[in-house]
Amino acid sequence: MPQSVQTETHDRLATGVAELSTFRDDDRPGWTREVFSEPYRASRSWTAARMREAGLEVHLDQAGNIVGRLAGRESSAPALVTGSHTDTVDGGGRFDGVVGVLGAIEAARLLAAEGRQLQRDLLVVDFLGEESNAFGLSCLGSRSAAQELTPADLERRDHRGVRLAHAYTDAGLDPAKLSEVPWARRPLQAFVELHIEQGPTLEKRGLPLGIVTAITGIERFIASFSGSADHAGTTSMEDRRDAMIAAADAVLAVRAEGCGAPVHGVATTTRIDSASRSPNVVPSLVRMYGEVRSVDPAWLSGTRGRLGAEITARAAGSGVDVGFEWSSDNAVVEAARGVQDIAGAAADDLGLPWMPIPSGATHDAVHMASLAPMGMIFIPSKDGRSHCPEEWSSTEDLVVGVRALLATLQRLDTRESTDNHRSTPQSPPVRHLELP
Repeated sequence: MPQSVQTETHDRLATGVAELSTFRDDDRPGWTREVFSEPYRASRSWTAARMREAGLEVHLDQAGNIVGRLAGRESSAPALVTGSHTDTVDGGGRFDGVVGVLGAIEAARLLAAEGRQLQRDLLVVDFLGEESNAFGLSCLGSRSAAQELTPADLERRDHRGVRLAHAYTDAGLDPAKLSEVPWARRPLQAFVELHIEQGPTLEKRGLPLGIVTAITGIERFIASFSGSADHAGTTSMEDRRDAMIAAADAVLAVRAEGCGAPVHGVATTTRIDSASRSPNVVPSLVRMYGEVRSVDPAWLSGTRGRLGAEITARAAGSGVDVGFEWSSDNAVVEAARGVQDIAGAAADDLGLPWMPIPSGATHDAVHMASLAPMGMIFIPSKDGRSHCPEEWSSTEDLVVGVRALLATLQRLDTRESTDNHRSTPQSPPVRHLELP
């Protein structure tokens, strides 16, 4: 890429990040742009316009994903797909997901501007609602594309009691047609997602790129501790069945579980709620929320039994009963080896040093892996910070990421096939929902 082109790319990416960050909830910290919110809705028109400006044909699919198409010479050939998301967590930053969308648009722009038509269509996707939300479900758009959004999911309610299905209806989407996504029903060549690392490894090692090997599996739980409500002033310490003490002990058990992982594993207590609001009553019912993550499926599959037994035993020592509700957010998903190899070779040809790296965060790529060979490219995160206002990746690193993404897509375009390819029969076309 000539220096003049790199400079133009740098300026467009910097401007894009700055402009997109203006769509935020002013009443919340950081750059808050949650799914179904007004700032998010407004930002999507901006994103669609950015795609059109880059030379893409743009539509909103039935799942609420913004899809930009750069036509290839053979539109019947399996398409290449790239992209990410533009929603944020509450109090989030400006780069998580955004880098993958703006970077993909820029890669498509460079192809169009230089007249380098690919053999196959290139689809750039801004997936609806990747971040976990008030309904407790992440990756809404990619789940729908992969036909993994269930009727039970649509019955989930937020803190106001509003059903997820109703939120879709308010957004102009038909809950009954969320899985009718034509581009996801056709054979796909590969999916590649550019993303910030959200961890410190690349920065610490002074490397500009990481090629993702696997995406973490996530097990979540709610532990309910049942003790006895007694007077906090008159009940002796030895006579108490204090649910809060049992929960506090469980926090340490969760930490020990993560520290004991043999390869890659983390365990986090995310919230503790007491049913009692009185300042002079021994807590009798406490709920603790937590999660365990790892790219080691064998270790992760055993965490329910290990952690459940340890917390139960510790609670019994305090005379407290405990019950668990477990749920799996997603299983461990390995990146397709063929896509990893191609991304690594592309980086080598560009003279860009890289390392293989696991992802401790989940991504839309998890669900896209059921539709096509999947790969991810990471760029560094300053101090490893993410999901906070301090989240930062330099525009220079983003330019490097775009170069690596573009070279990877071009190699995948000419590849006959990649490993782990999965496809489904093409469904009849459905009406596109047009963005304003």
